[in-house]
Amino acid sequence: MKKFTAYKDVSQAEDLVALAKELKQHPFQHQEFGKNKTLGLVFLNPSLRTRLSTQKAAFNLGMNVMVLNLDKDSWSLELEDGTVMNQNSQEHIKDAAAVISQYCDIVGIRTFPDLKDREADYSEQLLQKFIKYAQVPIVSLESATRHPLQSLADLLTIEEHKAKAKPKVVLSWAPHPKALPQAVANSFIEWIKESDVELVVCNPEGMDLAPEFIKDVTVLHNQEEALKEADFVYAKNWSSYENYGEILAGHENWRITADKMQLTNKAKFMHCLPVRRNVVVTDEVLDSEQSLIYQQAENRTYAAQAVLLKLLGHE
Repeated sequence: MKKFTAYKDVSQAEDLVALAKELKQHPFQHQEFGKNKTLGLVFLNPSLRTRLSTQKAAFNLGMNVMVLNLDKDSWSLELEDGTVMNQNSQEHIKDAAAVISQYCDIVGIRTFPDLKDREADYSEQLLQKFIKYAQVPIVSLESATRHPLQSLADLLTIEEHKAKAKPKVVLSWAPHPKALPQAVANSFIEWIKESDVELVVCNPEGMDLAPEFIKDVTVLHNQEEALKEADFVYAKNWSSYENYGEILAGHENWRITADKMQLTNKAKFMHCLPVRRNVVVTDEVLDSEQSLIYQQAENRTYAAQAVLLKLLGHE
């Protein structure tokens, strides 16, 4: 594996899940791969689970870790080639990526969409420029359109907690007071639809995700219908893809409640966190025995550790 930014970068997702499960049981094995190696983590937006879990994953492998908050600790970056840099940007991404590569054996980068220009966000310019100019493997710590480390952890969580060979997994849109990216939802679909599950996506009319992600996926606009006999319910807000970046007001009835969970097959509840309690989902669901939110967060470490180990050359 040369980079980790999307499902297509992985040859066998089930093998990566199996490795993560193995590492969860024996987290400090394979330290010979990480000894005297350095992981650089570059952030352009806030992070809690991604930052801490990826650091812990690296420490488990015996790696050193350096963290750079690029939007606060460093120079502003120029992304365009051939630009006369006589305005606000002080450093070209070509130079920054090359220099960071000299200090690090693997670089993780977290970017975020502006939610104003769909074409620009979906081009993933900053991530792609880092991949182009870096001389070491790149790991996406979330990008404008995907969050593959979260999705791998979600896949691991479902594998651990499923009660039947082919569970029904429902990804449900949920209300939120501010516009959020489509990254987690896109990535969840991209990974889960390739596994042995019955995947259903449900969202209000006008809130369908990008065609490239929901192609060949069942999409319903009736939440209660979608939830029937579900084995897993994953709640997540996303802003509009069609009317890019817009939020959908007046749909508070899409909140996940205990009554809605009664429609399911005693489903496990999932959310990537952070979650706005009693907006996206009620406390009663989040704090129930059905909730897997903390298990998902724990699995972020072993998902990241499996990815780092593969990038370090483990076969």
